[in-house]
Amino acid sequence: MTQKITIAIDGFSSTGKSTIAKLLAKKYNYIYVDTGAMYRAVALFAKKQHFIGEDFFDVEKLISSLDSISLQFRFNENLGFAEMYLNDENVENEIRTLEISQLVSTVAAISEVRKKLVAAQQAMGKHGGIVMDGRDIGTVVFPDAELKIFMTASADQRAMRRYKELIEKGDAVTYEEILHNVQERDRVDTTREDSPLIKADDAIEIDNSELGIQEQFERICKLIDERIKG
Repeated sequence: MTQKITIAIDGFSSTGKSTIAKLLAKKYNYIYVDTGAMYRAVALFAKKQHFIGEDFFDVEKLISSLDSISLQFRFNENLGFAEMYLNDENVENEIRTLEISQLVSTVAAISEVRKKLVAAQQAMGKHGGIVMDGRDIGTVVFPDAELKIFMTASADQRAMRRYKELIEKGDAVTYEEILHNVQERDRVDTTREDSPLIKADDAIEIDNSELGIQEQFERICKLIDERIKG
């Protein structure tokens, strides 16, 4: 029987972590978990409950409401990947907007939020055979993961990727506001007190500023095959 390992993919926003993770999960028949979607769903919940907005954040109200938040990934056969459900409602599209992107790092910095979601993530991957991407997978969620990848790219490149993605969806955004969002998320993610975004000591860094998806995919597949063989 082939060994099922744990693959942790961390890195900055808009580095293509989810794209690569989905491809890897499909190739190796592993479970894929997009932890960013979980934090985005909590941010969406906070927004809908009027706990957070552009210039306010009632942290205590969000913390006291965490038990009323139910998150699930449900596989969509037509799309070929699992979508995020918040309290039994499909919120996959709602959580991908620029508005939620501008709120998610602030929400994710709350220790009580992280504690709830990390426990859920660890439960999902306790038997291995999982590809999980986020900010603290290799450092906090699965510090003993057999393979840890840390993905990075220049802020300009990441902003342009995100800008094109949103424009294709029909969102009215500018490159400048996307770049500002990317830079601000980097700042919050790397400076928060609880589980900041850092490269694990044993993680393999991949700068994909100039790399295509296929080249990244093939490089990581080689690493996975090496780990599986032991």
